[in-house]
Amino acid sequence: MSFKFKIRQGLPMVLVLLTSTCIWADQIVMKNGDKVTGSVVKKDAKTVTIKTDNFGVVTLDWEKVASVNVDTPINVVLGDGKTVQGTLATAGEKVEVTGAGAKQAVAPADIVTLRNSVEQAAYERLLKPRFKDLWIFAGNIGLAGTSGNAKTTSFITPISGTRVTNTDKTTIYFNFIKASADVNGVNSPTAQAVRGGWAYNRNLKPRLFVNTFNDYEYDKFQSLDLRAVFGGGLGYIAWKAERGRLDLLGGADYNHEKFDPGKPALPFSRNSAEAFWGDDFNYKLNSRASLFQNYRMFNNLSDTGTYRQNFDAGISAKLTKYLTWNAAFGDRYLSKPSPGRLKNDILYTTGLGFTYAK
Repeated sequence: MSFKFKIRQGLPMVLVLLTSTCIWADQIVMKNGDKVTGSVVKKDAKTVTIKTDNFGVVTLDWEKVASVNVDTPINVVLGDGKTVQGTLATAGEKVEVTGAGAKQAVAPADIVTLRNSVEQAAYERLLKPRFKDLWIFAGNIGLAGTSGNAKTTSFITPISGTRVTNTDKTTIYFNFIKASADVNGVNSPTAQAVRGGWAYNRNLKPRLFVNTFNDYEYDKFQSLDLRAVFGGGLGYIAWKAERGRLDLLGGADYNHEKFDPGKPALPFSRNSAEAFWGDDFNYKLNSRASLFQNYRMFNNLSDTGTYRQNFDAGISAKLTKYLTWNAAFGDRYLSKPSPGRLKNDILYTTGLGFTYAK
């Protein structure tokens, strides 16, 4: 009897807990009758994002939402620019926003943005960040070798950093490769190159930005002692979404090149003005993997018909919070190389890397 009594006594408490869980969960009902329950994360211009227990993060079309109920106070940006914090409940064709003891009914179209506490903190951090904030660093340090009839070693370190705010974007990069082979007791370098530089974009309008950059390059086997490029121009955001972005760029630059082919040829330098155009593309395949692609065509204005091309592409997959698997491909094409040298230099890497956000 006491056992049955304990069951009867505990049953109401279980029902209360289950009921409270349902009550305090956010819920979105679509116009086709589908219901999504979880925790609303954010809403932008066209979509609303909700985190569910069973299906992960789900993104829905805001125009197809019939009703929305948010029980945990959320930050609401209205059409007049006013921001309020409160709960949401659909009443007829209006959405009631309740917060700080006040309630107001607005049309769904007048809700410009929703942000939960985490999204709001991230947004506020972007408003007035310090230069040392918001950096994301990624890199790969690779070492490979063989032993036996031939001994080979290679060392590769591609490293990059990106800082994106509401008004600008800063990028820095460094890429180093050194390889050698030891055959019959004779050691010879087989590859040695260093590439690095920075770029800065400043927004002028929602889709238009100004771009400046500075690149440096050394390539032993192209007889290139130094290439220094200083340039700038305009960029246009051709496509932008939560998953990725495509930028189109164009402008002009100054290119200084110094070559040393070795005896009997003498060192020589080339200085030229160039017109450039290209694109920057990145796309998030899923929550862990993303890819990138960059292309630049540099047309020589001082020596018409001469040109060079830079192409880079790669993929990165997050294994843990800091550990990633990376694969990258880079091609440098020079239509007028140093005498006796090939026009193409290709660099490809793969291996484990790291990512760090500040």
